[in-house]
Amino acid sequence: MSTRHVLVLDADPERQAHLVQLLRGAGHHAAAAPAAADAAEALRLPGFDLLVLDLGLPALDLAALRAALVPAVPAAPDTLDAAERRHIALTLAYTQGNKRQAAHLLGISRSTLLIKIRRYGLETPQP
Repeated sequence: MSTRHVLVLDADPERQAHLVQLLRGAGHHAAAAPAAADAAEALRLPGFDLLVLDLGLPALDLAALRAALVPAVPAAPDTLDAAERRHIALTLAYTQGNKRQAAHLLGISRSTLLIKIRRYGLETPQP
C-alpha cells in the first residue's frame, strides 16, 4: 500500500479529527481543512492525492472545488520517457528494489529493466 496525502473536510470537528487520526494510523499523511473555503485553496497546492469531503457543508462552494479539482487549463503531458521513468521508479519502490519482481510486474525482461534503470539514472548506490 502506498502512502497518500489526504485532505479531510467535515462539518463535525470530532469526526474530522477522528478521520485524520485513522488515516494517519494507516500510514497516510492526513490534514484537516479548517473551513470549506480553505479546502478549495488547499487543493490548488500540489501534494494532495485524495479529498474526504462532507458534501453537506453549508458554506461549501462546489464551483470553487470543481475548479480546484479540474483546472480550466490542463497540465502539459509528460514525455513518454518521463512517464516511463516515473513508472519504473514507482514499481521499484513498490518491490523495495527487487528488480526481478519489478520486471515481472512491468512485463519486461530483467535485462531490459536493467538497461532502463541505467538509462534513467535509477541505480541505487551500493553500500
